[in-house]
Amino acid sequence: MPIGDGGLAALLGLSGEEETSESGLEGIPSPAFWLCRGEEVVAAAGFRSWRRSVARLSVLVAPPCRGNRLARVVASAAVAHALDAGLLPQWRARPYPSQRVAVALGFQELGAQLSVRLADVPVDRGC
Repeated sequence: MPIGDGGLAALLGLSGEEETSESGLEGIPSPAFWLCRGEEVVAAAGFRSWRRSVARLSVLVAPPCRGNRLARVVASAAVAHALDAGLLPQWRARPYPSQRVAVALGFQELGAQLSVRLADVPVDRGC
């Protein structure tokens, strides 16, 4: 499904800003794969293509629905789509529950990622 769907927006809102940011699901260019309970989207996954070779996965499950293996279902659909597109799936799993899902799907830890945010420094245009 397209990422702009209202059900997916509701999931993002329900999960809160910090978890939505950590998931990376907001604004993904890939299709979103999701599960619904009635009309409510309770789990979703997708990815961003990086350097046309890597698919950085994004997964989110509604807080009251966690622990029911829903992340595995939607993530496996996103992984299959990435593989079909010739991309290498990558899972950045920082929180422990995310790490458990990644391991359950066969991902292996191969290293660490360091992110550095540089302060905005005014550029001196006069010389």
